[in-house]
Amino acid sequence: MKLHLGCGPCYIPEFTHVDVVPFEHVDIVSSIDNLGMVADGSAELVYACHVLEHFPRKRTLPVLKEWRRVLRPGGMLRLSVPDFGVCARLYVEEQASLADVIGPLVGGQTYLYNFHYNIFDEPSLTALLEEAGFVDVQRWDWRTTEHAEATKNRISL
Repeated sequence: MKLHLGCGPCYIPEFTHVDVVPFEHVDIVSSIDNLGMVADGSAELVYACHVLEHFPRKRTLPVLKEWRRVLRPGGMLRLSVPDFGVCARLYVEEQASLADVIGPLVGGQTYLYNFHYNIFDEPSLTALLEEAGFVDVQRWDWRTTEHAEATKNRISL
């Protein structure tokens, strides 16, 4: 099983789609912080793109532990979040406008679930992932994944 958590309107063939909004392609309508309907160790891949930041800081570690629970031994979490370090560099060094970085920092705020409660940089996210039990934490390039074509318009900063 490959899980696409917080998939929104993005459909990826051969994935099980989980979202709180019942889009037509969503297989499981549920919040992604409690995957009780998914058996322990049953997923080979969990893909969560720009959803972890939507949980309050104190919920982040439990959410990551829940995602770890459903992964099989040797399974992979493919996680994407706005990178605060990149946003800060763009704003300070490249003089990007606040309008260019505010969305990744606080969310689009266009509907109930589109608010960010948390920010991450690579060291803080790595530490959280390791605390949640993930090993071999490393950056990944979305362009080299089997779902690159389906997700290319969803990736931001």
